[in-house]
Amino acid sequence: MIAEVVVVIALSAAVSGSVIPAAPVALGPAVPVAPVLKPVHEYDPHPQYTYAYDVQDALTGDSKSQHETRNGDVVSGSYSLIEADGTRRIVEYTADPINGFNAVVHREPAVVKAVVPAVAPIAPASALGFRF
Repeated sequence: MIAEVVVVIALSAAVSGSVIPAAPVALGPAVPVAPVLKPVHEYDPHPQYTYAYDVQDALTGDSKSQHETRNGDVVSGSYSLIEADGTRRIVEYTADPINGFNAVVHREPAVVKAVVPAVAPIAPASALGFRF
């Protein structure tokens, strides 16, 4: 009877995990883990760049362009596009720490390209065999 009580107490302790300690598990020698390093961003005290693009799509009529230059804290450039009414908007801009961002907007009138349909030349009536 006492043996049965000891078995019941041992089983309940094992289920609750409070009396019977778990045996340590050997995982082998310790392997050092390298620390996670953040990428290093170099600071450029005087950044410089120049870029430009130009889109001229005759099929859709899309026409736009931009160019920009940066020299330190001074940025200058311009861009243009065709507005919905057909006018071309041209924006010239500069930005610097003293004057901030400044833009001058110009508009050019719409350029209407006349499409002349191709027409075959008309032959004189006499060449077709008609007599008047």
